[in-house]
Amino acid sequence: MPSPALRDTRMRPCRRARALCLSTLLLTLPIMTGCLSTPIAEQTPPLPAQWRNALDATPAAAPDPRGWWGAFGDPRLDRLVDEAASANLDIQQARLRLRAARTLYAHAGDALRPELHARTSNPVDPDASASFFVAGLDAVWELGLFGRGEALHRQAQGEVDAADADLRDARITMVAEVTRNWIELRDALEQQRLASAIADARREQLRLQQVRIDLRLAPRDSLEPLRAAVAQAEAGLSDPRQRIVAAEQALAVLLGRAEPDPDWSGGEPRPVLAMRAIERAPADLLRTRPDVAHAQALVLRAAAEAGLARADRYPRVALGGSIQWSANITAHRRTETEGIGVFGPIIDIPLFDWGLRRARASAKGDELQAATYAYRKAVLTGVAEVETALGALEQQRLREQSDRDAWRALARAADGEAARKRLGLASEIDVNARRIERDQAALELNAAATQRAMAYIAVYKALGAAPGEAPGEDADAHRAAVASERSRP
Repeated sequence: MPSPALRDTRMRPCRRARALCLSTLLLTLPIMTGCLSTPIAEQTPPLPAQWRNALDATPAAAPDPRGWWGAFGDPRLDRLVDEAASANLDIQQARLRLRAARTLYAHAGDALRPELHARTSNPVDPDASASFFVAGLDAVWELGLFGRGEALHRQAQGEVDAADADLRDARITMVAEVTRNWIELRDALEQQRLASAIADARREQLRLQQVRIDLRLAPRDSLEPLRAAVAQAEAGLSDPRQRIVAAEQALAVLLGRAEPDPDWSGGEPRPVLAMRAIERAPADLLRTRPDVAHAQALVLRAAAEAGLARADRYPRVALGGSIQWSANITAHRRTETEGIGVFGPIIDIPLFDWGLRRARASAKGDELQAATYAYRKAVLTGVAEVETALGALEQQRLREQSDRDAWRALARAADGEAARKRLGLASEIDVNARRIERDQAALELNAAATQRAMAYIAVYKALGAAPGEAPGEDADAHRAAVASERSRP
C-alpha cells in the first residue's frame, strides 16, 4: 500500500489542475454571462403629436381619465363603478393572476442558485452477496452563462407584465360596461315612458275617432288605420322592456350579484353628458392601453425564449459536490461503513444533434421579430381606434344637435296646437297628433343622446382609462419583489 506522503504527491497535479480549471471558470464567468444577451429591437412606430378628430372648442376641461364617467354627473353611476371596482369577478381573477406572476418573479433566478438534495438508496450486488445502504448530500449550482440567467428573468418579467396588462384590461372593460349598461338602462326607461305616452295618445285618437263616427262625422273605415297605429304603439313597448331586463342583469353580473337592485329602475332619467375635450396625447397609449402593454410583454417573453434557445447551443456549466456514506452488509453479516466526498465542475457540451438546437434558436429569433411586429401593429391599431372613436363622437354630437332642433320645433308646434285648442280653434285630435309627433321626435333625440354617450364611452375605452388605474399597479410590491430577488445570494 503506498504511503500517505506518496499518495499526497500523486494527487498534487490533480488538485492543481482542478484549481486552474475553477480559476479559469470564475474569471470567464462575467464574460460568458453577459456576452450573449438577446437584444430587443425598438419597433414603436412614429406617433402623431395630437389627435386629428379631437374636439377643438369645448366649454369644460377634459375629465380625469381615472374618473371620466363623472362627465355624466350621475352619483348613482359613481357608486356603481366604485362597487364594481371591488366586487367584479373578472377583476378579482386578474388580480390573483398578477399576484401569482409576481410571486414567481421573486423566484425567477432560483434555478441558477445552489441546490442541495438529500437522498438514500439500498442497492444489492448482482450476486446477492452483499447489500448497501447509501445516504448522501448532493449540491449543484448551475451558472447562468451565455445569457441564460437574463433570459429567465425576462421570461418571469414578461409574465408579470402580461398579467398586469390583463388586470388593467379587466378594469377598463368593467368601468366601460358598467357605464354602458347604466346608460342603456336609463335610455330604455325613458324610451318606455315616451312609448307609453305615444300609445296613450294613439288610444285617445282612436276614442275620439269613434266618437266622430258615432256622430256620423267620419266614415267607419277611418277607424282601421287608427287601430293599426294603436297596435304598433303597444308593440313598441316590448323593445324597451326587453332592454331594461338585459341591462339590469348585465349590471348585476358586473357587480357580482345574483339579482339586480330594484332601485335601479327608479330615480332620474338618463343623465346628460357634458361636452368635454380629449386632451391626452397619442403617446399615452403606450402606457395606458392594455393590448399595447400585453404585446410588449409578449415581446419580452419571446426575447426570453430566444435567449434560452440560444443558450442551449452552448455548454451548460455547473459546480457540483456530494458527500456519501455507505453501509456495506455482506452475506456473512459483516458491516462496514465508509464515506467519501467530491467537488468539481459539471460541464454538458452539446456536440451533435442534427442541427436541432440551431433550428430552435433560429425559430425563436423569428418569433421574436414577429412579436415586435405584433407590438407595432397594436400601437397603430390603438391610434386608429381612438381616432375612429373621436370621429364617431363628433358625428353623434352633430346628430344629437339636429335631433334636438327638430324636437324643439315640434314641441313648439305641440304647445301652439294646445293653445289654439284652448281658444277653440283646434280639436283634441289635432292636439294629440302634434303630441305624438313631439314624443316621436323625443324618442329620436333620446336615441341620439344615447349613441353619443356610447361613443364617449368608446373613446375612453380606446384610450385605456379606468378607475384607479395606473401602469404597474401595486408597483411598490413589485419593486420589493425585485429588490428581494437581487439581494438574494
